[in-house]
Amino acid sequence: MKRICIVGISGKLGQYMLKHALERGYHVNGVCREKSVGKLDAIMAEHGDRITLFPGKTNDRGVIERAVNGCVGVLTVLAPWGVQQYSSGTAQAVMDFAEPDARLIFSCGWHITMDGKDQYSWTFRALLMLATKLTRWLRFVEIDDQVLACDLIFKSNTNWTVVRGSDLEEGESQGVPVWSEHVQDPILASNKTRRIDFALFMIEALTNDALIGKAPAICGAETESALALAH
Repeated sequence: MKRICIVGISGKLGQYMLKHALERGYHVNGVCREKSVGKLDAIMAEHGDRITLFPGKTNDRGVIERAVNGCVGVLTVLAPWGVQQYSSGTAQAVMDFAEPDARLIFSCGWHITMDGKDQYSWTFRALLMLATKLTRWLRFVEIDDQVLACDLIFKSNTNWTVVRGSDLEEGESQGVPVWSEHVQDPILASNKTRRIDFALFMIEALTNDALIGKAPAICGAETESALALAH
């Protein structure tokens, strides 16, 4: 049985990835903060023989080193919590300790740009600037560190993919989301993805070598823009 690691397994996205991974027959190593382990009690009761938890902060290099050992892929939620380089520390630890040929899949938002060619509306840029300053002042979230984390990933020689999610919503799966290289591309105009399908795209990326070295921006498969441009 192939083994993968999910870094940030207790959050909503992480739990969806866990369910998709179990359905595909993986054994899953999971990293989450100790206080969040209880969120997984129900699924551990049912599938505990196929899940191994490594409690600790996701930027704890020792925890990450143990968790990714022997894994063919690592799925990482780049959470920008606090002002302690949480995202960049997590990303660097994953890249340093993952198996040499492992597929590394990272999640982030549309605000990340790999080649500088993404075009954002004035409203989007203004809100992002405000959120960045406010959350830094409150010492709650460090959005700039998520940017730094992705810059480190883009410059690495690992088998990485950075999945950039649109606005998220709950609901039943619509299937694997559509994707494009830049957020302004017409197929992404609806700017909505089911969280369960964001997780599905992450899992599917593990075995899609065409996504290595890419930063796909995704949108729900049954959104208006996706259906309008479906081939």
